[in-house]
Amino acid sequence: MNNFSLDQIRIFRAIAQHGSFKRAAESLYISQPAVSLQVQNLEAALGMPLFDRSGRKAELTEAGRIFLDYAHRILALCDESRRAITDLQNLKGGTLVIGASQTTGTYLIPRLIGEFHRRYPEVGVQLHVMSTRRTAYGVAEGRLDLGIIGGEVPLELQGRLAVEVYAEDELALVVPGFHPLAGTEVIRREDLYGLKFIALDPESTTRRVLDGVLRRFDIDVESLSIEMELSSIEAIKAAVQAGLGVAFLSATAIEKELQLGVLHRLNVEGLVLRRPLTLLTHPQRYESRASRVFREQILTNFARSEALAPS
Repeated sequence: MNNFSLDQIRIFRAIAQHGSFKRAAESLYISQPAVSLQVQNLEAALGMPLFDRSGRKAELTEAGRIFLDYAHRILALCDESRRAITDLQNLKGGTLVIGASQTTGTYLIPRLIGEFHRRYPEVGVQLHVMSTRRTAYGVAEGRLDLGIIGGEVPLELQGRLAVEVYAEDELALVVPGFHPLAGTEVIRREDLYGLKFIALDPESTTRRVLDGVLRRFDIDVESLSIEMELSSIEAIKAAVQAGLGVAFLSATAIEKELQLGVLHRLNVEGLVLRRPLTLLTHPQRYESRASRVFREQILTNFARSEALAPS
């Protein structure tokens, strides 16, 4: 087996991601013949074909699928080594890459990034808002420095990641400002079964977590009237404001609407719904100084302030 280069690995991964030699060439700003030549050289070095070229799409062979896993890891280590060298500049450069699940990434993390940027303005920060599963895999594969989620880590990754609960997120029942219950502060548990709910898609992590928390308080989730299911928190807030139903939403997601009076928060007698906010890191990968500072200073201060805040 002959040697192969990092450029060949990057080209190979780009083709696997795009499913096309042409689109891979465009994404890398090189010619398609150059891409084809590099892949031929890589396959010659490995002694096996990596792509099945018989169809319109570039499909990975069995060898290609195996090599892709190593390609991800090799390129992640390259990025990790660059961050380690950049750390020598003492937070005067470099990039912090954070992944977060939908609610956390949309409503909480931007505020924390703002605080980090005020302290360390020369460090670039990238925030990727995606599903809990994709966030966890991003940390496991080294594409993210850390992940912040409000759901559960996939079972297959629980032994590979360091999982730390750093705070809790309260889930609040909200109705539109003109709802008959908008003048009420507390309702009974049995009143929930007479309301029409707007909820996230059943496959979403946030929905599964909420249903699990409700069940722990002996709420029969299957007996709640789900009027509609939507794919985003913003869509649910808009639907509630329009009077289409009520919803359980993260308290961090409704602060502005509560202040404006377009939503009203109801307390449910004997029901306090909280879900853990979890920090994900990879214990066997290099932790950049920027990542460590964000974790130890920004997240710790937030967790402390949440602990001291009245419930």
